[in-house]
Amino acid sequence: MQEMSLFWLRVAAALYATGLIYVADFLFRRAATLYRPALFTFSIAAVFHFVAIVEQSMINGHLAAQDFHQTVTLLALVLAIVFLVVNWIYDFPSLGLIAFPMVAMLTLLGTTSQSLGPWPNSGLRDAWLLVHVLLNIGGFTSTLFMALASVFYLVQENHLKTKQPAKFFQRLPPLHTLDQLASRAMIAGFIFTTAGVIAGSGWAYMESGTRWIGEGKVHISLFTWGFYLTVVFLRTNGGWRGRRAAFLAFYVLLFSTLTWISHAGLRPLLAK
Repeated sequence: MQEMSLFWLRVAAALYATGLIYVADFLFRRAATLYRPALFTFSIAAVFHFVAIVEQSMINGHLAAQDFHQTVTLLALVLAIVFLVVNWIYDFPSLGLIAFPMVAMLTLLGTTSQSLGPWPNSGLRDAWLLVHVLLNIGGFTSTLFMALASVFYLVQENHLKTKQPAKFFQRLPPLHTLDQLASRAMIAGFIFTTAGVIAGSGWAYMESGTRWIGEGKVHISLFTWGFYLTVVFLRTNGGWRGRRAAFLAFYVLLFSTLTWISHAGLRPLLAK
């Protein structure tokens, strides 16, 4: 029964993850055509999620909320139910941009309570780690580009306000163009970062079982991803543009840099 509860939870995690397709499609095309299918899949996932927690609670003889994985799993279900209720009452699809990724990520963490065993071969291990690194490089590069576009936005805004000619930069694009560049770089950075976190979590799970959860660099990565998710929501649905969005971009770059520094220990692993 223990294995079945974990199986249902992994099914729920896989179904929740399909919501990321809607999020990516909406961010790139501003299209909501995939929202209804994503919401339906999300609802089915919540049912499997509920079944997994009920079975685990029956095994334990009490509510399954006694360790990190169980608590995260329960939190993910609560968030899923709250989102479904709020969306049913208020028809609030924009909230899905936060709910879909957040619930999927928390549920994924919950599924790592038991190790899957050793790597089948070193080639898969190295390839998986390389994919994780490349995704994070793409995320950091996009984030850096977002920050640079934000710098030029602030410079151009200052020139327009003071009506003084540019001293170091000539023929800067209009403010709308710079804001659009920053927004697109943000979207690409978030998608790369999300994929990198998922790939990295899977690799760490296979590499060290559940021990990776307690590492400080993992906490930094998850915090950076959560902050990035908040920034994406504020820019796409909160109306945060211009100067406020530009300063948010600097914070995202700062946290991304700290994450890279904390993961500097990956080099010895790559050399194995």
